[in-house]
Amino acid sequence: MFLGIDLGTSEVKVFLMDETGHGIAVARAPLGISRPQARWSEQSPEDWWRETLKAVDQLRQTHPAELAAVNGIGLSGQMHGAVLLDRTDRPLRPVILWNDARSDVQCLELTRRAPSLQAIAGNLAMPGFTAPKLLWVAEHEPEIFSHIASVLLPKDYLRLQLTGEKVSDVSDASGTLWLDVAQRQWSRALIEATGLSVGQMPALMDGNAVSGGIRTELAQRWGMAPSVIIACGAGDNAASAVGIGAVAAGDGFLSLGTSGVIFIVDEEFRPNAESAVHTFCHTLPQRWHRMSVMLSAASCLSWATRLVGARNETSFIEEIAAVPENALERAPLFLPYLSGERTPHNDSRAQGLFFGLTHDVDRALLGYSVLEGVAFGLADGWAALDTPMASALSLVGGGTRSSYWAQLIADVLNVPLEAHAACEAGAALGAARLAQLACGASENEVCRKPQTTSTFLPRKARRVFLLERRARFRDLYSSSRSRA
Repeated sequence: MFLGIDLGTSEVKVFLMDETGHGIAVARAPLGISRPQARWSEQSPEDWWRETLKAVDQLRQTHPAELAAVNGIGLSGQMHGAVLLDRTDRPLRPVILWNDARSDVQCLELTRRAPSLQAIAGNLAMPGFTAPKLLWVAEHEPEIFSHIASVLLPKDYLRLQLTGEKVSDVSDASGTLWLDVAQRQWSRALIEATGLSVGQMPALMDGNAVSGGIRTELAQRWGMAPSVIIACGAGDNAASAVGIGAVAAGDGFLSLGTSGVIFIVDEEFRPNAESAVHTFCHTLPQRWHRMSVMLSAASCLSWATRLVGARNETSFIEEIAAVPENALERAPLFLPYLSGERTPHNDSRAQGLFFGLTHDVDRALLGYSVLEGVAFGLADGWAALDTPMASALSLVGGGTRSSYWAQLIADVLNVPLEAHAACEAGAALGAARLAQLACGASENEVCRKPQTTSTFLPRKARRVFLLERRARFRDLYSSSRSRA
């Protein structure tokens, strides 16, 4: 048995898997986000650990025998968060998250201090990344900065609690702007540009390496053997890739979660920072990947559901799907930039917008506009990847539960999309697979693509309508930005 622990933004998910890759059980524990000021986004690392304990404790109650048979635990998690620890490994402040936008000024300063940043890190300086956050702390909270003994990424804080070890994997470390991505090692120059040292960073490994063993007290709490190992794991998107079997060059997936990601595997380092494309190490040895990232995807649907008072996202999409296609021409355009945007705009101050409201617009048309706007944002990212037409992209993430939305995205991207069994397990499944690899299983055996349950083929009949609306969508962003 293998256990995958995925530290998301909205929840901790734990996934119990047997040796054949079959999911046995899933447990979840919700997380909240603190927004003490505009454009800020924070969480408490102590909350992460408390909710992780609750989630695994649930499995201890419902599947004690299976949990007792676990041989390895893998970790995945939200990227970029700055976990600042003192000399006793206590957090010095709440974690500044991936979707926090406060450090845009510090991005300019980091680029000034490290002119070789793009060449080494393969990415532009953006507020979501870790390094600019540390410059912000140094400027605004110097007392806290002076007490930093180590900096960890979110999932690696869970590892510290599980094992006592400070370790990260190269995929997650790629999102700090401190990694030499081509060489897959820390860059002393980039770290020192933020006033830190390599000694304050965790050790680095590939995601399928053993990073430590479980603490005795936790093994006893969960009825596990003391020999259980903890795999190094991965950032959430690289873990999702392992879960979906995207491990060879050319493989790719589209993740429709809180954020929206299109992920393509490469066999070499191929940066394209000018288009705000992320080029990171894959978590498996000697592979890299490119990603387009939009900061608000399924979270836009959650926001709209609350805004109009719909019962839940599922029922709201059913209401949207009932709108006749010929009525969609009346739908407003929607810019999905509720948390700023990364690919391709690198605009932390981008904002959401409805344009074209009339008396004829009801909440179902508003909902359609939101789904369509997210699809258009994904299409902008797909174009920025500058990738030859893929035969298909796999679907992962909670948003993939909607066949209506999946079909709309396939129509907009003009790319077939494939939904798979267990696709919602996503990063947690990938984490469990990394644990299995760390226990000695082969990649060919473990990293198989899950069974395809449905395929969404682009509909030529919708292309003219959607292309015209997408052109207006892009003009709307340009005009709204010029007036901001």
